[in-house]
Amino acid sequence: MFNRLKNIFFNKRERVKYKCAECGEYHENWPALGYNAPIYYSQLSDYDKENIASLNSDFCVIEHSNQIDRFIRVVLFQKVVGSCEDLHYGLWVSLSEKSFLDYKSHFDSNDYEAVYFGWISNILEGYDDTLSVPVNVVYNGGANRPEIIPHKSFSHPFVEEYYNGISKEEAQKRVDNVLKGCDSEA
Repeated sequence: MFNRLKNIFFNKRERVKYKCAECGEYHENWPALGYNAPIYYSQLSDYDKENIASLNSDFCVIEHSNQIDRFIRVVLFQKVVGSCEDLHYGLWVSLSEKSFLDYKSHFDSNDYEAVYFGWISNILEGYDDTLSVPVNVVYNGGANRPEIIPHKSFSHPFVEEYYNGISKEEAQKRVDNVLKGCDSEA
């Protein structure tokens, strides 16, 4: 688990209290849980990171001798049952060359919309493996990162919980586990 957590960053924004328009109660936001890179980049040696890969805050490309892997940064909103807020993730997905180039060419377009097929490229806190989960990547243009929607027909605990939600306790446990992992790295 520690190896996974060292590749996660934690959005250390101040917890903000707000009055919910839906229920009228005061809440504190959970911080967003984000990953610095796709797991495939994180697994590379330092030499390979320097020589066959490129990574910035929105794009990652790994040029192996027999294939090129392309990734983009996305967001995922995990429904939390009994809560007015979702748990937010900043993830990476792999895209085909055609989809990657299309997204990259329209990256700053405010009026461009597209849906791409992709694969989650991080192992999310709370699951053994989410690398096999197929998703639709929904891009609505502008400055917001694309949102991913898992394929509902794919049999996986993550997909089931995406559509049915997780408990507040589970959401808090995931945040606490990531915080604990960040503290142990310092």
